[in-house]
Amino acid sequence: MKILIVEDDSTVAQYINKGLKESGHTPEVANDGKQGLLLATTNKYDVIILDRMLPYVDGITLLSTIRGSGNKTPAVILSAKNKVEDKVKGLRSGADDYMTKPFAFEELLARIEIVASRQSPATPSVTEIVLGELKLDLINRRVTRNDTVIDLQSKEFKLLEFLLKNKGKIVTRTMLLEKVWEYNFDPQTNVIDVHISRLRNKIDKGFSYQIIETIRGAGYLVSEPTA
Repeated sequence: MKILIVEDDSTVAQYINKGLKESGHTPEVANDGKQGLLLATTNKYDVIILDRMLPYVDGITLLSTIRGSGNKTPAVILSAKNKVEDKVKGLRSGADDYMTKPFAFEELLARIEIVASRQSPATPSVTEIVLGELKLDLINRRVTRNDTVIDLQSKEFKLLEFLLKNKGKIVTRTMLLEKVWEYNFDPQTNVIDVHISRLRNKIDKGFSYQIIETIRGAGYLVSEPTA
């Protein structure tokens, strides 16, 4: 899971950060409420862990603000304020759970997993993506168009899968770098252009219409074919 830690005590933040990484999660740390609010409203997280007493923007205000904007990311307050009224105020501000310091990381991890699972109802797994005459079999990693089998390399398949899962939306270069190549920076290469060109040659060449459309200055778009 991708987890935001909003904690101004660097020792506590580093302790949680280290533990989450060792548990296979991807944590990100904000050292004050202002930075935490910015990250929480501009990025997507699976869980937010936050202290109540934070510089610039306190934890209660932070949580109330994101809840007011419709953000339902599960949140666990981790605070030294341990009175019943403190816990009630935290929960009423939108927290899914409230833990007091000092704490055991094992318990924090369990609580994180529980609140995340509550917010993530099971959805039927998708085994096939269809766009017009193109079919993507996600189980057997098989691509066909008009029943013609198309041989794709692993990265080409992943690229096409991501484009199809976002059909009707413009997919940017940054999105492709992050989701397909797992880069968190732009390496300033033409790797995307090369793979898009190869993919087009395989799935579009010789067929009645092109599936992948270039949106100049924005990215790429796949959409349902028009009659």
